[in-house]
Amino acid sequence: MTAQAQLAIVTGGKRRLGAEIAKTLAKAGYALALVSHVDKDPDAGLIQILDEQKCQWHAFTTDLSDPENAQSLIGEVTTRFDRPADVLINNAAIFGQDDWQAMDIDTLEAHFRLNLFTPLLLAKALVQASDGLLRPAIINILDQRITNPHRDQLSYTLSKQALGASVRSMAAAFGATARVNAVAPGLVISTDDYDAALEARLAEMMPLGALPSPKAVAEAVLYLAGAGDVTGQTIFVDGGAHLKSFERDFMHL
Repeated sequence: MTAQAQLAIVTGGKRRLGAEIAKTLAKAGYALALVSHVDKDPDAGLIQILDEQKCQWHAFTTDLSDPENAQSLIGEVTTRFDRPADVLINNAAIFGQDDWQAMDIDTLEAHFRLNLFTPLLLAKALVQASDGLLRPAIINILDQRITNPHRDQLSYTLSKQALGASVRSMAAAFGATARVNAVAPGLVISTDDYDAALEARLAEMMPLGALPSPKAVAEAVLYLAGAGDVTGQTIFVDGGAHLKSFERDFMHL
């Protein structure tokens, strides 16, 4: 009898870093629940890997900026696959540009709702759905800046710091019922704010002399998904960026 593939939920799993994580999990034999806030097809590269691996997968459209949707999403995934997920990767996030002058209740609430409250409630709902029948792995995607913050993107940074602090607390709270870990990437997939010259300068600033790759982040996620004896840990995949203090966000350097 062929063993049933493990099931992983990847929020924000259709594009950018989430798609890279999904590719790596698919290659490792996982079934996938890919979650996004809009009903669009996954990136073409991810679709190719899903087809090549004959991966069992399904797309879920959920507005995770509303934490009250966490419970229903876990229920939808459980019903669709006829079992609770083995792994939850909390990757979906909002990234705003406010500084302390622009920070207000709206920026703080938007970032904390999606970047902190929803991941916590998704984890709670998954552990409840598991009902002690399995010990799910919860993996939060953080940011290397949580150790040496700067003045940019303040609401985002605060929400990621809070999510980072929650890793040990939730690992202790769940105990034997679930494992909680995190991966903190550096600059792995740049936006239009970056050009080749800036990326080259940033690479030289890293202690390892290079920027990290999306594949390296995904491989760290894969490791934590299967590391049955590991909980309460954060792995930085950032070229060593968390060891240094930067005055501004990378895009401004």
